[in-house]
Amino acid sequence: MRISRILVVLLVIAGVGWFIWQRQHPDAMAVSVGKVTRGTVEATVANTRAGTVKACRRAKLSPSLGGQISALPFPKGTEVQSGDVLLRLWNKDLEANLKSTEEGVKASAKQRDATCLQSAEASRAADRAARLRQSGSITSEELDKTNTAAKVAAANCKAAEAQTTVSEAQLKAAQAQLERTILTAPFPGVVADINGELNEYVTPSPPGIQTLPVIDLIEPGCFLVSAPIDEVDAPKIKPGLPALITLDAWRGRDFPGTVTRVGSYVIDLEKQARTVEVELAFNNPDDLKALLVGYSADVDIILETRADVLRIPTEALLESHYVYVVDTDGKLEKRRIETGLGNWTLTEVTAGLEEGQQIVTTPGAEGVKEGITVKAKENGDE
Repeated sequence: MRISRILVVLLVIAGVGWFIWQRQHPDAMAVSVGKVTRGTVEATVANTRAGTVKACRRAKLSPSLGGQISALPFPKGTEVQSGDVLLRLWNKDLEANLKSTEEGVKASAKQRDATCLQSAEASRAADRAARLRQSGSITSEELDKTNTAAKVAAANCKAAEAQTTVSEAQLKAAQAQLERTILTAPFPGVVADINGELNEYVTPSPPGIQTLPVIDLIEPGCFLVSAPIDEVDAPKIKPGLPALITLDAWRGRDFPGTVTRVGSYVIDLEKQARTVEVELAFNNPDDLKALLVGYSADVDIILETRADVLRIPTEALLESHYVYVVDTDGKLEKRRIETGLGNWTLTEVTAGLEEGQQIVTTPGAEGVKEGITVKAKENGDE
């Protein structure tokens, strides 16, 4: 019995000792940490939704009247020049009408010439009659008839000239009607798409209903990025600001760009945040060689840059002005700091930290609090 009591006492003493030791030497919690470094920090504005790579010039063309496609001279992917015929509708009736109108103009011109010649002859006859009346060779009545005939002939000449003008206007109208059956390239480009085949019938879009364009023409080698920016950030953006463009097709690569245009109105779409459209150009011509219209893009517009400043990962901030600092004993200290410029990645520190100090980059993780002992794990370590 005595030995058993001694064993129980020893076990109790060992348990109390283990408990006290655990309280004094708790297990270190592994946390991800980063260092306070010195470098460049940029204040940036990013798009709220994915932007899009667009061509500088793109025309979605359709004829302004319905008809049957009779010619598609260029297939998809063909480069064309300004003025090249891209599509022609069946228009033999309009061509015949144009030919008839052209002949009508010629006939009107000849009729005008004949009528005006007669007017000139009547005018000369009136002059002769006036001289004869002065010599008494003809009566006043004969002179009046001659003058009246000259005036009538002059009026007929003017009427013939007016009819010629009308015929010429009808010719222009016939030409315009014929031109409506022909689509020409408004600028040099590439035929990106054709929605139609020979002998198919195409019609213009009815009011309020958008139909596919027959020809989609894109200017090659010139691209821009259009991105929606939140209305709150829009006043900060001005043309000429530098930016970094990222494309899903080239992950991990940044394309330098410049803001070229800021929208003049706020886009208000149902169930979406109000935004302003911003356009950016690529700075490096070599970056344009492999681009395609329609790529999704994100932009970071640089508003301000500060070089050689203390900085920390933005993810390390707690409640905007606090961080957890790992002290020399491996314990966490919650410290208030002052911050300056910042973005999604880095934030400038103006007071409260020194270069080289370690801070927790996951301050919101479960169990992370002031006073605990931690085992520092650099970001990226397993």
